[in-house]
Amino acid sequence: MEKFKEVSTVAAYIDRKNIDTDAIIPKQYLKAVTRDGFGDNLFDDWRYLEPGNLGDNHSLRKKNPEFFLNNSKFKGAKILVAGDNFGCGSSREHAVWALMDFGFRVVISSSFADIFYNNCFKNGLLPIKLEQENYIKIIGDIKNKNNILTINLNNQTISSKDIFIKFDIDDRRKEVLVNGIDDISETLKLKNKIIEYENKQSNKTPWVFNEK
Repeated sequence: MEKFKEVSTVAAYIDRKNIDTDAIIPKQYLKAVTRDGFGDNLFDDWRYLEPGNLGDNHSLRKKNPEFFLNNSKFKGAKILVAGDNFGCGSSREHAVWALMDFGFRVVISSSFADIFYNNCFKNGLLPIKLEQENYIKIIGDIKNKNNILTINLNNQTISSKDIFIKFDIDDRRKEVLVNGIDDISETLKLKNKIIEYENKQSNKTPWVFNEK
């Protein structure tokens, strides 16, 4: 998993609460067998004016000019600010994949659904939960000034030329993102103990380990 580094870009803001994972990535795209390509279908039902399906050439579909992802001022945004209870609904990990494949590295909200929140850390996406007061400051900064936001995970800060906010994050989850540790990397830390255990077991029950 890629290590999380400081992010400094414009922030895109979607003014909706209770955005569920089916809205983030609709169910018809879950048939894909890799993690790549989901970015084209991020917020698919809202982003396009016509329905789509797996295998479509999405560059030919009519886009909704009113939807924020189609607004040129948010081009290149790596920070998404969303309404309360973001990522609710089903537990599909594809929602995180779609956000990251599009280019987002940070999602800021006042609250997240628990499973979505946990999936973020497993895939290298930083979810930042803010108290309402600071959340409103961020939205005001985006709406009124469209400043560049800088997210520094080491210092746990969000800043622009007009705001400076500290955010909380669990120390272990912070370590996971800073060092790019996924579940496989975590398991491989115990490689020597696993080998030691298997060697002991092979002496006790050699028939289990004998190759045919």
